[in-house]
Amino acid sequence: MTQWERLQQLDTVYSQRAFDLYNGDEFPMDVRHYLAHWIEGQDWERASRDSSQAAFLFQVLLENLDNQFSRFAHERESFLLQRNFRRYKQNFQKYQEEPYTLATIINWFLVKEKGILNDAELAQQVQMLQVQPAAMELESQRQVENRLKDLKTKVEVMEHSVRCLEEQQDEFDFKYQTHLMDFCTEEEKKKQLEGLQKMLNTLDNCRRNFLSDISAMLDAADVLRSAIIDEELVEWKRRQQKSCIGAPENTSLEHLEKWFTQIIECMFQLQMFLQKLDELVGKMTYENDPIPVRKPPLKSRLETLLTQLIKSSFVVENQPSMPQGRGLLLLRTNVQFSVKVRLLYKVPELNHVMKVSVSVNNATSQLKGFRKFNVLGTLSKALNMAESMNGGMVADFRHLSLKDQKVGGGGKGINDLSLSVTEELHRITFQTQFDYQGLSVPLEISSLPVVVISNSSQQQSAWASVLWFNMLCPDPENVKFFESSPAATWPQFGEMLNWQFLSCGKRGLDNDQLETLAIKLFGKQQSYENCTISWTKFSKENLPDTNFTLWVWLDGILNLVKLYLSDLWSDGSIMGFVSKGKERLLLKKKQNGTFLLRFSESIKDGGITFSWVQYANDGSSSVQTVKPFTSTDLKQIALPDILCNFRIMEAENIPVNPLCYLYPNTPKDQAFGKYYSEKTEEENPYLKYLKTKLVFVTNENGCSGIREGPESDLCTQDRDPPSSSDAGDDDVLLKGSEKSPMISSSTTDADFLNSILDIDGESSFPNTFPVTSPHISPSCLQQNFPESVEDDLGEAPSTDTDVNNTLQEILNDINLNLLHPWS
Repeated sequence: MTQWERLQQLDTVYSQRAFDLYNGDEFPMDVRHYLAHWIEGQDWERASRDSSQAAFLFQVLLENLDNQFSRFAHERESFLLQRNFRRYKQNFQKYQEEPYTLATIINWFLVKEKGILNDAELAQQVQMLQVQPAAMELESQRQVENRLKDLKTKVEVMEHSVRCLEEQQDEFDFKYQTHLMDFCTEEEKKKQLEGLQKMLNTLDNCRRNFLSDISAMLDAADVLRSAIIDEELVEWKRRQQKSCIGAPENTSLEHLEKWFTQIIECMFQLQMFLQKLDELVGKMTYENDPIPVRKPPLKSRLETLLTQLIKSSFVVENQPSMPQGRGLLLLRTNVQFSVKVRLLYKVPELNHVMKVSVSVNNATSQLKGFRKFNVLGTLSKALNMAESMNGGMVADFRHLSLKDQKVGGGGKGINDLSLSVTEELHRITFQTQFDYQGLSVPLEISSLPVVVISNSSQQQSAWASVLWFNMLCPDPENVKFFESSPAATWPQFGEMLNWQFLSCGKRGLDNDQLETLAIKLFGKQQSYENCTISWTKFSKENLPDTNFTLWVWLDGILNLVKLYLSDLWSDGSIMGFVSKGKERLLLKKKQNGTFLLRFSESIKDGGITFSWVQYANDGSSSVQTVKPFTSTDLKQIALPDILCNFRIMEAENIPVNPLCYLYPNTPKDQAFGKYYSEKTEEENPYLKYLKTKLVFVTNENGCSGIREGPESDLCTQDRDPPSSSDAGDDDVLLKGSEKSPMISSSTTDADFLNSILDIDGESSFPNTFPVTSPHISPSCLQQNFPESVEDDLGEAPSTDTDVNNTLQEILNDINLNLLHPWS
């Protein structure tokens, strides 16, 4: 099966990507389709470097086009294809002098096709992996369950064995005592002694077998302990660590609690068996008795196993967090936080018995310059079953807080590690004492490292530290991590970013969005697997041509999504991360009014903008972009309402909404209709004086045509295919006036409305906006406007005596206006 045939069998999402790939004229889809076998059989990568090979393939390509043209000549239904292939050959003639350019273009398309196929295969693998990890997890759980079942069965058998052993010993003791008191002949005594010797040999053999069975059970228990502690518990802790930074991981302790409880119960039963052996030895012993020799090592092994199991069963179930904090593991001095610990060995006898104390791990305090804290609040709680939904042994600390210790001289002092406050890592420590069935074990567990801040301005930087540590460091004891923080690979970094968007907007980043971000960071690469990003580049160095870091920019977008764009992001309406070159490539061959939503790359605190394609009378396309909307804007007007009510003033002052189809071809109202809102006068501050409808309008003269120069945004690598005719593509961006468009009162918010339409980090040229496009779909123009707009505008009443200009005069003075609804 050819690569082209495989593309045609893909799901709709990926087949649409293939369709979009061939939207341009650089390499027609018809040629790709009808010459698929021949095209894929040639070495175009070599031809792009070898002029003679390129010239040869160029001539063969023209011959194949002629042959295909001849075939179509004999088929009446192929008249249009015949005409198209003649045009294709004429277009390819321009590469006569530089055939390697055409080879480069064809090779580029084949590489892009492979990328689409790889993405589709990866998506299938992800779907399989979503089942496989669950299957693998179930398999490992089944293995643990089966081993526990075998262990419990052996314990039950040993319980029967120890009773038999006791009965055998009682029988021997009875017959031996009878033999001592029985007055019989020497021959009878000799027979009795022979019988007693056989019984003693049997008893000795049973004792040895019983000790061997205990040793075998300890071996099996040690294997099970390793599976539970070294594998399952370690994996759970790593899952918990990743869940702290947004990963959708299962952090339930249900299975671990059941396993710990069952294996520890089995170990305590073995301990009772060993104690029973002491009783048997106390009643009767003999020369070469195996119990006094073999029991002590077994007891030592058992106590070691029990100690390891009980120490490991003490865990932090819920990591420290503030009620209104940015995320887990980020604390602020003098602000309450909560944390919960659990003992995975569920034993009712210890309910409300074990007291847990809390403190700040002072290991970090030994590092010169690290701050020291006191813990305030309820510093001791008993493990109890009342605070757990399933009756587990938990201590839930809900009202703790940290306070700076004032050291000599005050302040933070000089840090030997040259770390900032937000790079200091501290741990909350919990201690208790386990005393049960003669076993006494001190227990201690610490939280994952927390970052402690003293004011909200440090929150953004502190959260970056939390993300970086938990992304890269599986060792929670490494509090000096930021002394020499390792770099993150792109797969690690991309996965972490995916989690952030998943937690903020209920949808992660797709492959195209991740690739766009990778290009921002590393430039165009064949593969990003080995690319790395350092801690400094992530959080300390400003991005090129900006005054903010990569993390500040990403965090601003995340906040924007979380607060104002969650629904649009989760349903896939926002393309988000896309380069300007890719944006032009996607839009310029779409129908008039097709638009997409992307994040601004020049706004520190996050911004979102929309761009749409518009056609002039001569059929040429231009892409227009509005100035990005920030949180300040979206706090006042929701983005769906902006898209619904946006207008552009065309010829004869007729306002038209140029936004018709959300890319690729979804009608705007179908995509956003469920999010539209009609605010009342009381709800919207802009409707304080007049009962109006917010309609963003710009006239033709307010639009400036600009030519795309070197992009100032981060995504400077243009992923357009190589083309000799790209230079003529101009983008047209809307530029707002300096006056407020809001006609509601004399106190309008000019700054906000001046920002509605502007250029996102671009410079404008004095080109005029194209005349009304003849390609605008009639459905796009079906607005509820009267035939005589100017008359209605001129008669629009004003209820505010401070407004001296008529509405018509204001429309002549400014580019962005608020139109009153016509009665």
